[in-house]
Amino acid sequence: MANEVVPVSIKGVEPTSSGCAVFLGNDAKVFVIYVDHAIGGVLQLSLKGVRRERPLTHELIGSILLGLGASLDHVVINDVNEGTFFARLLLRMENELGRKIIELDARPSDSMVLALQGKRPILVARKVFDAVEDASEVLERVLKRRAQLEAEEENEDDEGPEIDEPGDEGEGSEDDDSK
Repeated sequence: MANEVVPVSIKGVEPTSSGCAVFLGNDAKVFVIYVDHAIGGVLQLSLKGVRRERPLTHELIGSILLGLGASLDHVVINDVNEGTFFARLLLRMENELGRKIIELDARPSDSMVLALQGKRPILVARKVFDAVEDASEVLERVLKRRAQLEAEEENEDDEGPEIDEPGDEGEGSEDDDSK
């Protein structure tokens, strides 16, 4: 079936030297889409459910859709060409005149943010899912390393700063009278 899609979720967003790596996948496979730092930050906020006092662009788009009586139905990452991914937004509009589905070209990064904010599905065309390299092990290593770093930071915070006790100058200090 040419239109077959695979449901995925965002498994992680990790900073890189030139942007952010967005890990998408399911139990079978995980793959990476690279985005700029700004979108990576918005994705991280959206994953955590954080809302800003003033609407960001993606929140504004959601408000506009709501005002027009339209809603995001789902997102499809429908193509990849030399590492560049392409996506489609499928909008649903129902009113007294009937029901309409509108399909729009969009960047996957914007599409993912809108899907997260609207709690809508992210789908990947089967041909794309089959073509991308599995990054499950990479994500596992990244998450393991992050957990180690967080544990180390927590241990440092628990121990507190080292404070020298009075009279605890140690061997060879200038106050050593045994010379």
